[in-house]
Amino acid sequence: MRTASRFLIAIIFLGVVLGGIFGYKFYQFGQMGEMLSKPQPPAEIAATVARTESWTPSIKAVGSIKAVNGIEVANEMPGVIETINFESGDVVKQGDILIRLNTAIDEAAVRTRRAEAQLAEQEFKRISDLLPKRAVSQSQYDESKANFDAASARVNEAEAQLSKKIIRAPFNGTLGIRMVDQGEYIPTGTPIVEINMLDPIYVDFTLSEKNLQGVARGYSVVATVAAVPEQEFEGKVSAINTSVNPETRTVRVRATLSNPQKLLRPGMFATIQTLQPNDNEVVTVPRTAVSYNTYGDFVFVIEENDEGELTVNRRSVSTGQTRDTYVAILSGLEAGEKVVSKGLLRLRAGQKVKIQDEGQEKQPQEASE
Repeated sequence: MRTASRFLIAIIFLGVVLGGIFGYKFYQFGQMGEMLSKPQPPAEIAATVARTESWTPSIKAVGSIKAVNGIEVANEMPGVIETINFESGDVVKQGDILIRLNTAIDEAAVRTRRAEAQLAEQEFKRISDLLPKRAVSQSQYDESKANFDAASARVNEAEAQLSKKIIRAPFNGTLGIRMVDQGEYIPTGTPIVEINMLDPIYVDFTLSEKNLQGVARGYSVVATVAAVPEQEFEGKVSAINTSVNPETRTVRVRATLSNPQKLLRPGMFATIQTLQPNDNEVVTVPRTAVSYNTYGDFVFVIEENDEGELTVNRRSVSTGQTRDTYVAILSGLEAGEKVVSKGLLRLRAGQKVKIQDEGQEKQPQEASE
């Protein structure tokens, strides 16, 4: 009897415990169902209004700064540097002497050639005087004339060799770092100093062939560089290549920029916007109002239901150019419609919303593609 009583007590205790557990869980499920059955509070959002703006269409590209004239000055003749007439970073004019090589041997050669030419000239004059008197033959006259002409040519050759020992600036520009020293022997073709013409200056960039009809000579361009991010450099398209690269299907374009402060240097990476002459009217919204997806872009349009409550409806749109923080809507949205500008990830179609912040930021000035 004792064993049966103990077994019965254990069963009753176990039943009480399990009943309590199941009862508590049932109560929890009931509470959860009651909470889920309650209507969710409206999601707080930021809203903005799609508006029509006048944008200047532009084509965005990247390129490199290039000097109008830029070379490494080198010597045509070998020799020892006698004098250096510049310092690194100097601004020079065309024809300014940069360095002189030792010219002792070349000057002696010039004197020798001049003496030979003088003797040939005297011989030619003497024979010229005798020819009318038939004291010399025509062949002697021709030979003396040829000797005189050859001697004169040798003088010119020697003087040209001498002049090449003086290296001059080939054009107006700014010098770089000097790469030679006084007294140094330099063989032919030794780089002496870099010289670049910095104002005006070129920027070369490439455009896709589909954008070729959107650019022409004379179109305005605006360039920016990382070295001076807060400044824009204005210029004009000066040349468009006559052929399209068959491998990349791009065309090379060159613009000329004003660079009076010489802030732009050859080799800099630049971002370029080519501006078209006519403005377009476009519907714009902040970029944060658009959800970009591989299967299509969309926005949440704010609407009012029959009860006068605000809800959101998902709508597919086609986007176009961007301008700073704004994007052009090509289709799917009309000017004046109100859209969600922030907090798209936590929204679903038909959800009730409450506008926490509503406004329109100042529109930027330039469009880019």
